[in-house]
Amino acid sequence: MSIKQRFDLTGKVAIVTGSSKGIGKSIAQGLAEHGAKVVISSRKQNAVAAVAKDFKEMGLEAIGIACHIGDTSQCENLISQTMATYGRIDILVNNAAINPYYGPLEGSDEAVFDKIMNVNVKAPWLLSNLAQAHMKEKGGSIINIASVEGIHPGFRLGLYSMTKAALIMMTKNQAKEWGRYGIRSNAVCPGLIKTKFSESLWSNEKLVAGYNQMVPLQRMAEPDEMAGLVMLLASDAGSYMTGGVYAADGGYLISG
Repeated sequence: MSIKQRFDLTGKVAIVTGSSKGIGKSIAQGLAEHGAKVVISSRKQNAVAAVAKDFKEMGLEAIGIACHIGDTSQCENLISQTMATYGRIDILVNNAAINPYYGPLEGSDEAVFDKIMNVNVKAPWLLSNLAQAHMKEKGGSIINIASVEGIHPGFRLGLYSMTKAALIMMTKNQAKEWGRYGIRSNAVCPGLIKTKFSESLWSNEKLVAGYNQMVPLQRMAEPDEMAGLVMLLASDAGSYMTGGVYAADGGYLISG
């Protein structure tokens, strides 16, 4: 097998949560372009169906399965419907996340804490466990989309940072416990990406100017710039990579 062929995902089945837009959509498209059969998933069926339709018109293989990852029964349905359609799961990208609160730690309440923990930590743990049962025979790759905020704390993003730090440690434990099954688990930590999710940050001109001045590449990223790293981690090109935490942040973590 050539090195180029090691990036080929033909015959593989990938689930990408939160993939109707933003980073998730770019990741899903990249996986499909490399030959994978991709399950597009987010909360609304019309949104995932539209993306799957667009992909099919591009000659890619995709289906849309709605899933609110904060609902256990919907997570179970996502896995069971994928198995019913494709008969296997090789790649799971836990991308969906929320950040309903921007402010100091003491300014939040228990309801918000429970909500962000449920979606950003519990759901990836649950989906990974469900997928693991189907990966154990032939191996697989789990890619958890964390954040530089899970490594380096920033002001007013404390709750979000806590969830991403937990996701990073979950990744390491998955790698340690499931490596014997041929299952690899890695975390990707994006910096500031121009998506709807982070609009409250990049729409602030003063904040963006400060960010651009601080990071070595002097700009924020586009969603497509996260996809390449995921292609490596999902494919045989990254077959010896597990338990890793990889930043794609324009140099944010080395600034300061």
